[in-house]
Amino acid sequence: MRSIWKGAISFGLVTIPVKLYSATEQRDVAFHQVHREDGGRIKYKRVCTKDGQEVPYSDIAKGYELPSGEMVVLTDEDFANLPLTTSRRIDVLLFAPMEQVDPIYFNKTYYLEPEAQGTKPYALLRDALESSGKVAVVKVALRQRESLATLRVRDGVFVLETMLWPDEVREPDFKFLDEDVDLRPQELQMASSLIESMEGDFDPTEYKDAYREALQEVIEAKIEGKEIVAQEPEEEAPAASDLLSALRASVEAAKKGRSGGESDGKTKKSTSGRKAGTGTKAAAKSGGKSGSTGKTGGAKSTKSGTKSGSGTRKSA
Repeated sequence: MRSIWKGAISFGLVTIPVKLYSATEQRDVAFHQVHREDGGRIKYKRVCTKDGQEVPYSDIAKGYELPSGEMVVLTDEDFANLPLTTSRRIDVLLFAPMEQVDPIYFNKTYYLEPEAQGTKPYALLRDALESSGKVAVVKVALRQRESLATLRVRDGVFVLETMLWPDEVREPDFKFLDEDVDLRPQELQMASSLIESMEGDFDPTEYKDAYREALQEVIEAKIEGKEIVAQEPEEEAPAASDLLSALRASVEAAKKGRSGGESDGKTKKSTSGRKAGTGTKAAAKSGGKSGSTGKTGGAKSTKSGTKSGSGTRKSA
């Protein structure tokens, strides 16, 4: 990884020099806009809407449009006078319980690596913060934007998560929130049963981006000149006549899915056990032969016994 920023965590009178790295990356398939006829790349020119002339980048400024349609032009000098800190510090403001920070505020995630001279204070703050069960609320200026952020520990590394300001989070102004929805106890009970039947431990590695994989297959097929075969869509279950029936059918489907998975696991274990038993029988036969064939038979018996032991371990 390549660091994109250097600064320091300011914690009381302690300063911890750190480097900042992007913690996430999008894996979307990138495309260029091209001319359909010959595949030529499409280019854009910066053209002024008033005189139709192409404008060099050095002559481009930022403009703020008023409701009347008039434009207020801001220059580099205007931005230079703004009170944006240039200290390159991550100022710790307070320490708060994690549950008090609504995830809706999180914007972008970064890793913090200590500079060589900051390893010890970095480790000290990291271990103290992790044992406290809290997160540090900080303020930082990145890319000409000041943000609130949180510091937490993940896999022994500080994670900095920049946050949106409160006025950047929209209120859920929906009409249904003012409606009095009548929910029957049977429906609530069935919904709770469905939730319980679908409980499990979240493992992100069990999921994949099926669309991206299919798109990559299309691209590779195009490269190799193969025929592209469209995938058949999955069959959808028929819609239930009412909410309670839909919940009941969902619970039954979830139970069947789980029982099917468990039976598959038992079948695999049983098969492994039979294989182990077969190996044991083979070893016994080889052992019987070894008594009459001498050294050569003894060598065969040893190999067979090794395979049998391997089969037993797999079964366990």
